[in-house]
Amino acid sequence: MGAKIKDILYNIIFKTDTRTGKAFDVILILVIFCNSILIILESVDIIRESYGTLINFLGWSFIFIFTVEYILRLFVVKNKIKYLLSFFGMIDLLSIIPIYFIFFFPGMRFLVIVRVFRLLRMFNIFKMGRYITESRYLLSALRASIPKITVFVVTIIFIIIIVGSAMYIIEGPQNDFDNIPISMYWTVVTVSTVGYGDISPQTSVGKFISGILMIVGYGIIAVPTGIISHELAHTSKSEKEQKICQSCFTETDTLNDRFCSKCGSKFADS
Repeated sequence: MGAKIKDILYNIIFKTDTRTGKAFDVILILVIFCNSILIILESVDIIRESYGTLINFLGWSFIFIFTVEYILRLFVVKNKIKYLLSFFGMIDLLSIIPIYFIFFFPGMRFLVIVRVFRLLRMFNIFKMGRYITESRYLLSALRASIPKITVFVVTIIFIIIIVGSAMYIIEGPQNDFDNIPISMYWTVVTVSTVGYGDISPQTSVGKFISGILMIVGYGIIAVPTGIISHELAHTSKSEKEQKICQSCFTETDTLNDRFCSKCGSKFADS
């Protein structure tokens, strides 16, 4: 009888292709979403002061639900150690552990924000693992772009140091450019086209350099974008010469294969 109950609970909690499993996932998504909204609202002082009792009640209710869910997952799963050490197992644990530390360390209340990580459970619920293949393209492009991006960053650092030093000499402390680090900070803000306005050049030469730096800033934004876009297009073209199983993500160099050699699933384009 006990084994049968465990099987039923396992199908509800871990299976998404059954009616009860889908219902469980929908409820879990709503609870996770409401929990995240509650954490966001709790950070607003006026809301926390006005509805503190309700927020605490709802917060503990969510913690109770997550705790029961975690215990049930641990109870029905066959390989408990594998679940405990798995990515989602760690996320499930981290979503409930910090709140219990508050009993012993009240000053660690900020750790409740860790509950937001529970949103990652949606990747599993929505089967978003299928997009891992697409993310591999991006990671490959980023790795291939590292040498060019490094040269680009070093060049920007040289520009910041040189222009920052020049602006310190041109503007000086009388115009709030008190030292070279502050002048370098102004250069970073200007070249990134953010322009906070807390420091601004007053001399004609300083304004001229500022204008040139702003124009350069627009070009700087385009450079890394172009580098990564080029590498991403090149990586995608290379990867298309391979077939990747959407079930286990195994690659094959044989374009004529219709089925995955590891799990036997049929390729999408076959």
